[in-house]
Amino acid sequence: MTDSPTAVRPERRAELAAGLARVRARVADACAAAGRDPDEVTLVAVTKTYPAADVVALAGLGVTDVGENRDQEAAPKAAAVAGAGAAPRWHFIGQLQRNKARSVVRYADVVQSVDSVRLAAALDAAASDVRDRPLDVLVQVSIDGDPARGGALPGMADPQRGLDRVAAAVAGTTGLRLAGLMAVAPLGWEPDRAFARLAEVAARLRADHPGATALSAGMSGDLESAIAHGATHVRVGSALLGMRPTLG
Repeated sequence: MTDSPTAVRPERRAELAAGLARVRARVADACAAAGRDPDEVTLVAVTKTYPAADVVALAGLGVTDVGENRDQEAAPKAAAVAGAGAAPRWHFIGQLQRNKARSVVRYADVVQSVDSVRLAAALDAAASDVRDRPLDVLVQVSIDGDPARGGALPGMADPQRGLDRVAAAVAGTTGLRLAGLMAVAPLGWEPDRAFARLAEVAARLRADHPGATALSAGMSGDLESAIAHGATHVRVGSALLGMRPTLG
């Protein structure tokens, strides 16, 4: 039916296919420059504000992973996409309030934004209650260590937000699996500087948690630098899907 919320217009499918080809070429070129295999890098299509139909179309084009940052948008979108027969791997990438944990663990395969011991505990309780397997978690890192912004704080002994404390809290649960780290380059930082520092933090984490090998870094504007510094996941929105729709 043409009026289905998950129906994909042919011209939109063509736009998405072209965007996907461009992004995949950038990833391949960045991997070649870094001496890496492109299969080591997972493209996470950031579909916030885009309709469920776009997710269905991307899944049909071979995109396996999608990212959302607001539960109130993501939960119904995930349900609509599943209803259309598509089954991407859902990443929750936004700041998460503890009272949303129970909703998020029902559809998310990965939560990339855990940055406190309290949030880890809330997710563990929810995941243990409603899931039949552990939820993959990435600890979000504050690269510049600014406590006023989101992210666990590397090298600090803060009992709630110190990176070592948060990672240990996740690793010590039964409902969560510590998969690695996520970060965003701070405003005003050159991407190479930011992701080089992130790579150092990730290496230290893996010394204590060898299974925490995922590194989610890089977006539309800086994915090449992130790949050069070891990113295993890049989160791409506008370069893949075009300009975001205007919300009414």
